[in-house]
Amino acid sequence: MKSEPEAFGIDDLAAAPGATAMWDGVRNYQARNLIRDHMRPGDRALLYHSNTRPPGVVGIVEVVSEPYPDPTAFDPDEAHYDPKSDPQAPRWFCVDVRLRERLPRQVTLAALRACPALEGSPLLRRNNRLSIVPLTGAQWGAVLALAEGR
Repeated sequence: MKSEPEAFGIDDLAAAPGATAMWDGVRNYQARNLIRDHMRPGDRALLYHSNTRPPGVVGIVEVVSEPYPDPTAFDPDEAHYDPKSDPQAPRWFCVDVRLRERLPRQVTLAALRACPALEGSPLLRRNNRLSIVPLTGAQWGAVLALAEGR
């Protein structure tokens, strides 16, 4: 799960009540489908800080709710408001996530790219603008090994 730390990063999540927050504002259909159709309570995700120097994976979050309609889509005062979204037929979904842990060290994009086990990962596709991408168990393990300096 990718976020810009200036908008909402690991420090914001850690400071939220119960280190839990709504993961809202996803406005890409492919990422929406991953949330709506695949994310369930108990699932874990890597938290990746983008649009920062250096970008990289900084922590692990856990999904703690079922997917539900993103309320920011219906509120004209919200930055992620979508006037075409209808509460009766919601277009956008979100989940609540809880911070599980900060990684022992950030796994930078450069380190991810240099890791042979991550070759072909959707995380590393050029021009990938998705805020959520799936990883295999082996890819997950490779990222955590990098975080531990292995």
